[in-house]
Amino acid sequence: MSDIALYLVLALATALAAFVQGAIGIGFALIVAPILGLSHPELMPTALLMLMLPLNLFVSLRERRSIDWRGVGWITLGRLPGTLAGLGVLLVMSRGGLNLLIGLSTVVAVLAAWWAPAFSPRRGSCMTVGTITGVTETATGVGGPPLALLYQHRPGPELRATIAACFLLGELISLLSLAVAGRLEMVQWLWALALLPPLLLGSVTSRLLHRRLDASRLRQGVLLFALISGLVLMIPF
Repeated sequence: MSDIALYLVLALATALAAFVQGAIGIGFALIVAPILGLSHPELMPTALLMLMLPLNLFVSLRERRSIDWRGVGWITLGRLPGTLAGLGVLLVMSRGGLNLLIGLSTVVAVLAAWWAPAFSPRRGSCMTVGTITGVTETATGVGGPPLALLYQHRPGPELRATIAACFLLGELISLLSLAVAGRLEMVQWLWALALLPPLLLGSVTSRLLHRRLDASRLRQGVLLFALISGLVLMIPF
């Protein structure tokens, strides 16, 4: 595949993922992580975390009145040790091993989103989910489903806004940790900047249409796509 064709595939995936995330609260990493892992594993997870910063800032500001700040605080506190653990995993794992971990994390996240029992957003569950998210998102870029489980029975605006706020703070922590560990490279910044226009397009489109969508069907479609992509990523090439 040529560089232009590859960019168009990644741009389409980024726009679609931003639209889905803006509409239902999760989906960006589940869609983009497997594709990046297959095409440009050297960009993972840093470029993915960079792309999610403006996306989650946009969603947080759009529905800021619905954010559960108490939950955000406990989740972020739990994320701190999880981030260190995820960084340790990233530093010792080979590229092939990282692809396997991204695929496995995606598949486990999808299965959890489908079948795991609902949590209630209390202090203990918030800190536990924060720790899990810190590990998986720092190591692989995938961290949404545990947060979605935690808030799945809350109103849509609260789910979307709270998850976005948690992601925003958590991604800053993860990127700072990666910078300290020397894992930020110019190529990752350049790809993130190149994919910023389709990300903004998807985000703006989600703002126009998110109230009209069948969120349940869209969520099921995202999970099915993520499951297939995760399984493909686990196949050694």
